[in-house]
Amino acid sequence: MIRVVLADDEQLTRQAVASLLGLESDLEVVADVDDGAKALMAIAEHKPDVVVLDVEMPAMDGLRVLEMIDTRAIMLTRHARPGVLRQALSLGAKGFLAKTAPAALLADVIRRVHAGMRYVDPEFAAEALAENPCPLTERELEVLRMVDDSRTAPDIAKALNLSAGTVRNYVSSAMTKLGARSRAQAARMARDNGWI
Repeated sequence: MIRVVLADDEQLTRQAVASLLGLESDLEVVADVDDGAKALMAIAEHKPDVVVLDVEMPAMDGLRVLEMIDTRAIMLTRHARPGVLRQALSLGAKGFLAKTAPAALLADVIRRVHAGMRYVDPEFAAEALAENPCPLTERELEVLRMVDDSRTAPDIAKALNLSAGTVRNYVSSAMTKLGARSRAQAARMARDNGWI
């Protein structure tokens, strides 16, 4: 039996997938949970062969969970952004597919990943390959990594050992290159593209 932990915040989706996987003679869903923190606890408790993680979950998303485990993982998503695919693969995901995929495909991907292979939804892969490269400098990316609602330019400057004016210049440059209207939008765009 291939032991599986399933983590998805959408209860109906999670329970349906767990039920459908439960019909497979060689798969056993040992836990299904609704957020990343619970996924970590279920992984520690059940020691599954494969973890199926929703990319977007409250409290802790699938990418954060992926950073903290060494279990083979498959990422599920409704809206794959090329950067998220690249980030998931760089963090060690072995599978990446749409939530709209048939249950039989997910079961097959679980078997493949368990056997040491990889699977990436062909549409997601094509989009990632067609995406434009990152136009930002390393320093602009470093500054955008620090941008959130709680940090001011002086806070970021202090953390990066820069002046507040220099931080504002990097943010302004990044906003211009990305066509963003705010520093928060620029940071979100960089995250969505997997650049930070």
